[in-house]
Amino acid sequence: MSILINKLNLQLLQDIVGKSALLTDSADLLNYSYDNSRISLLPDAVLLPSTHQQIVEITQLCNKHKIPITMRGRGSGTSGAAVPTANGIVISTEKMCKIIRVEPENRLMVVEPGVTNREVQEEAAKHGFFWAPDPTSSAFCSVGGNISCGTAGPRAVKYGTVRENTLALRAVTGDGREINTGSETTKWAVGYDLTRLIVGSEGTLALVTEATLKLLPKQPSSLMMRALYSSMQSAADAVAAIMAQPHTPSALEFMDGKSLDLIRNRLGDNLPNSANAMLMIEVDGSTESIVEAAKAIRKAAKNSGLVELKTAATGEEISQLWQARKILSPRLREISPKKINEDIVVPVSKIPQLITAIEGLSKKYKIQIANFGHAGNGNLHTNLLINPDDSAEHERAEQCLAELFKTVLDLHGSISGEHGIGLVKREFVKLEIAEEEMRLMQSIKKSFDPNGILNPGKGAALLN
Repeated sequence: MSILINKLNLQLLQDIVGKSALLTDSADLLNYSYDNSRISLLPDAVLLPSTHQQIVEITQLCNKHKIPITMRGRGSGTSGAAVPTANGIVISTEKMCKIIRVEPENRLMVVEPGVTNREVQEEAAKHGFFWAPDPTSSAFCSVGGNISCGTAGPRAVKYGTVRENTLALRAVTGDGREINTGSETTKWAVGYDLTRLIVGSEGTLALVTEATLKLLPKQPSSLMMRALYSSMQSAADAVAAIMAQPHTPSALEFMDGKSLDLIRNRLGDNLPNSANAMLMIEVDGSTESIVEAAKAIRKAAKNSGLVELKTAATGEEISQLWQARKILSPRLREISPKKINEDIVVPVSKIPQLITAIEGLSKKYKIQIANFGHAGNGNLHTNLLINPDDSAEHERAEQCLAELFKTVLDLHGSISGEHGIGLVKREFVKLEIAEEEMRLMQSIKKSFDPNGILNPGKGAALLN
């Protein structure tokens, strides 16, 4: 146990949440020491608050004694943002899992941070609505975690990310002040937009205790197409062409040849060997509108590298495609447990150049690279598949990664589209954010969290 937390502090924390909601046993601490980055560091204690007021009191106590706090959802993030690097305490939101209210007439839902993405979607569907963010981990991840890292998912191409679909927040600053940001209206023009500032801040500015989510009406019809290409380059060219025409797909997912090899058994026996890249293209809307949209997108998707373009004929075929897409990341973990997973993003028109660059880097550094992701937003999950026991290969991978990030920034992109910075990208932030912007972020961090106790070393906190 660190010197910051003594028996008296533990007793005071226990007085706030109750004996059963304070965990100090080493086996319990281990369960809250890591996220999907596979980085693990033990906290001194884990707290399971069940109310907003408990989080206020916890934060005030920790601020007084300068005890670091790491807020945790379900630990499904891949950046290391939920890893308690400075020891201290972890606050898990697993008991704050109430859907407080749903107002279909106002197209909103108010939830606690521990509610899962799936629970939001299921409740919204009862009223004919949905929440736009739909990450691959939606069955497991929490709304609080979605807000923390700025999650998106396939539907972001048409409906936006968490930032565009969170109306208001109730939160607690690093010195224990309660704040209420935003409004329950979609039009709002009073003061600074603190809601969007907190979204994606990785728990470094404030601890979210309640979120007002913007709901969207479910569309009456949808249609899924599968386009196969002879090369990644042809698929990349098709993405740019699709996004250049007026009809916006509700999803536009990309998989390269290495990704296809991992999921061929999930796609049935009808996947030609000549297919080295695939696009999953979904359109939604009225029955009449999707016919017109599909026609225009089909035309844009055709180029000299197109091998096959089919429309999914049944719900089973659609489900098969989505299931194949969702197992990609776990399958890559199986074959390369120490893979380097990046979620780079560039303007859609630059995807062909990015693909060319990635292929060149793979050859230059002799590193296998698998690519898939949300091509409609220019967001690729680029996975460097390495042997962790091969020090020379690991060194080449680090050099490859640095050059990849430089290429992305040269193409006016960003080193992270939706995973955030966490621990794994800290050293690269300075490539994207200039000194003056860093100083402004540092000032903002200081205003929200004077003693720097919220998630030290992550996001904006790394500027301290």
